[in-house]
Amino acid sequence: MATKVMEVVKNLDLKRYMGRWYEIASFPSRFQPKDGVDTRATYTLNSDGTVHVLNETWCNGKRGFIEGTAYKADPNSDEAKLKVRFYVPPFLPIIPVTGDYWVLYIDEDYQYALIGQPSRRMCVVFEMDEFLVHRCEIMMKILSRRTCLDDEIYNQLVEKAKEEGYDVSKLHKTPQSDSPPESEDSPEDTKGIWWIKSILGK
Repeated sequence: MATKVMEVVKNLDLKRYMGRWYEIASFPSRFQPKDGVDTRATYTLNSDGTVHVLNETWCNGKRGFIEGTAYKADPNSDEAKLKVRFYVPPFLPIIPVTGDYWVLYIDEDYQYALIGQPSRRMCVVFEMDEFLVHRCEIMMKILSRRTCLDDEIYNQLVEKAKEEGYDVSKLHKTPQSDSPPESEDSPEDTKGIWWIKSILGK
């Protein structure tokens, strides 16, 4: 049976897409701590057209974060197919990691979105010296401008993900506080153990 061609948003307005997005649900990933809460992403448009990415999550009251850069995979395409590059581990950023970031759906007011990856698996590439190390796992996220999402909208996005070929039974809701923590008021998690495990494939 042929795999359905994944539909991607066209003519995404990057300026409107900027700002903070809360992770409402996602597939469990070894690229994030298992007990992470209040997970969110903040996007800022750079002067060269690329996007500064700040991913944050909290574990046991401590803030873990990583910064990276997103850019269009094909500058001449009108599809919202982006590449995201980080350097890991966060506490000693020396290894480049690149992955795909496709916007599969976004509402007209840019208030909630469905994010996925072309093969329906997150395949990132660790560039270590002259070797490329691939780590793959399922990747899909539901994002919202608010810390909560109406059940009707959430279910619509889940159904959309199902239509795109995802096994939505593996979807996990991300705990979010009614009052999101402030980055500057939170002690930092300086261990970054999950990033070491991700590199080793644990």
